[in-house]
Amino acid sequence: MKPRLSRRTLLGRLSALLAGAAVLPAVQRAKAAVRKILVTANAPPGYDPADHKWVMAVDAHRCIGCGLCVEACKQENHVPEGPYFRTWVERYILAKPAPGSGEARGDVHVDSPNGGMHGYPASPIPAEEIQHSFYVPKLCNLCHHSPCVQVCPVGATFDAPDGAVLVDPKHCIGCGFCIQACPYGCRFLSPVTKVAEKCTLCYHRITRGLRPACVEVCPTQARVFGDLKHPGPDDPIQKFYRKNRVQALKPHLGTEPRLLYAGIDKEVR
Repeated sequence: MKPRLSRRTLLGRLSALLAGAAVLPAVQRAKAAVRKILVTANAPPGYDPADHKWVMAVDAHRCIGCGLCVEACKQENHVPEGPYFRTWVERYILAKPAPGSGEARGDVHVDSPNGGMHGYPASPIPAEEIQHSFYVPKLCNLCHHSPCVQVCPVGATFDAPDGAVLVDPKHCIGCGFCIQACPYGCRFLSPVTKVAEKCTLCYHRITRGLRPACVEVCPTQARVFGDLKHPGPDDPIQKFYRKNRVQALKPHLGTEPRLLYAGIDKEVR
């Protein structure tokens, strides 16, 4: 079980950190102190969030829609049963255009029954009319300019120095502003804890040298995870960037997602 800081301990550490940062403006001092404490409180002793930059990538060419990632995420992070997901997999089926229409493609069917955890029903589009189909895993987009962080009225949602976007359940008031603000639909209000939840890249794992649960169980290596500040000799993230034409979801919004994709169609939003 993760250690919890008492309010007295939290305030005491905040005071010490703020006193040592007198050269910064008041608001900057407060933000720096809060983020330092909240991040390290959920990580093992000695973990320095400033020494890492975690990123995730998805290769849709490799995803087979097995749903193992969704199931692993549910189990690892104690996600409530029912329509609640920190990650899920969508199926895209693109139909051929109608003869003589002049269109490049026909209708697009998108579904994700139970997050894709237990398979998909038969295609509503006959096989002979399908132009292309593929699967797309979805999760927190790790925005550089996170709308969820901007709208949180109490600072419970924050950008960690290591690239993760986290939620402090001790401070979240369950107002739902962040859920409404997320343009990727990646958040939900837990029916159990009554606070906002989302993908954290399995923060309790990655800060201990492990990979996120979804990456660990993927049988085709469709999910790629790494640390930009500590690339290995055969780093999967660097290899992914070199070998693929990557893109982010909804780039026009200016959120600058750090979650990048390869092999997705323009229909993916």
